[in-house]
Amino acid sequence: MDYLNLLKSCVLCPHKCKANRLAGEKGICKALSSVEISSAMPHHGEEPPISGSKGSGTIFFGRCNMNCIYCQNFQISQEFMENDFKKASIEELAEIMKGLQKLGCHNVNFVSPTIWIPQIIEAIKITRGAKEMTIPAVFNSGGYENPAAIKLLKGFIEIYMPDIRYGNNDNAYKYSGVKNYVENNRKSLIEMYSQVGGLETDKKGIATRGLMIRLLILPNNISNVKKSLDFIKNELSTDVYISIMAQYRPLHKAQCFPELSRKINYDEYSNIINYAEKLGFYKGAIQEFENSGPEEDLFIPDFNEKEVFRYKKNS
Repeated sequence: MDYLNLLKSCVLCPHKCKANRLAGEKGICKALSSVEISSAMPHHGEEPPISGSKGSGTIFFGRCNMNCIYCQNFQISQEFMENDFKKASIEELAEIMKGLQKLGCHNVNFVSPTIWIPQIIEAIKITRGAKEMTIPAVFNSGGYENPAAIKLLKGFIEIYMPDIRYGNNDNAYKYSGVKNYVENNRKSLIEMYSQVGGLETDKKGIATRGLMIRLLILPNNISNVKKSLDFIKNELSTDVYISIMAQYRPLHKAQCFPELSRKINYDEYSNIINYAEKLGFYKGAIQEFENSGPEEDLFIPDFNEKEVFRYKKNS
């Protein structure tokens, strides 16, 4: 199957724009057929099973199918110039992937990959067919997925690392500009789990296969994390690796929304942690609560800098 034909009437995400990207038509994400890459690097700021000791081979794609007003990657997802990205062919993407493996990375980590699924599959086919990439592929997304598109990834993706950004459709539309987030997100996660199961690691604790779910705590219960935890327990399993994230910062346009214009407080944080423990989750990472301090923003990216993350400058 030539997966690039899916770009003739693009329904890769729930927007289902049906744009003919091969003919230059643009849908909501404005992506065409050439892969757009902001940067590719070993990244040490992901969850421990992904970053390990040698880093995750992270490829930051340009554009996104979500429009989150608090996006920390807004420089490459929303506010960018057309020449900010490297336009890559399938073969060039495959070479980047192989290069990250040669650097010793534990995996190839596709960030914001949803709108580039056909190109990713074709690049994986090249690297795996030639037996030139043996490390796992990670699908690292905001969770606004078309379940039918996720089915296409079976056998190509070993590790899924989606967000459950919201447990409420109204908030998803208000703060991220997407409709029916909850239904599409949950159906897609069920499909992901059916493909790869719970997280598996090697003897060194490095992820080899499985589902990892990120839950970002937003102020004022906007993300409804408890509802998402209920879904994971009831519809998936407590053997799913969950990453509860306390890193929210009022970035991008968040200051324009009073309910999102502050960091989370300790009560909001501890309420979610205690609930997850009550439900019996035992695999995962809990980000420490930090209310202030210069170290807190070491992992907030600045894509205008040569070194995207401050921790790299300080290392």
